[in-house]
Amino acid sequence: MIVGGERGEVIDVGLFDRLRRKRGGKQRPGTLRGASDADTSHLDAWASQRRGVEAYVEPRTNVTETTVVLVAHDGEWTRRRIGSLGQAQDFGGKRSIPVYEVARTGYPQRMRDYTQRQKILERRRREAERDA
Repeated sequence: MIVGGERGEVIDVGLFDRLRRKRGGKQRPGTLRGASDADTSHLDAWASQRRGVEAYVEPRTNVTETTVVLVAHDGEWTRRRIGSLGQAQDFGGKRSIPVYEVARTGYPQRMRDYTQRQKILERRRREAERDA
C-alpha cells in the first residue's frame, strides 16, 4: 500500500500487479489472439472486390493462430486469422472459393510473383523520391 498524490490517496500496489493488468484492452504478451468478426469481414470484403480468389489455410503455430491467405487471380493477397481449418472451409464454401491447405499445396507462384513486383515498384518509387 502506498499513500500518495495531492489528496493523500491510498493505492494498493502489489509486486506483480503491473504484469497481471491488461493495458489498453490489449492481451498479455505471449497469448494468442483469436479470429475476430473484423478479420472475417475484412476477408469477406476483400474477396468480394476481386476475382479468381482462392484461400490457403496456414496451420496454427506457437505464436500465430490459424490464418487464411486469400489470393486473387493476379497474385494480390491478404492474410487474416480464422478460427480453424473447418471455419476456413465454411468461409470458402459460402462464397464458392476453393480452400487449400498450405502444408499440402504450398503457395501459388502468382502470389510470389506479385510480392516481387510490389518490391520492385516500391524500390523504384523510393529512388524517384530520392532523385527528385
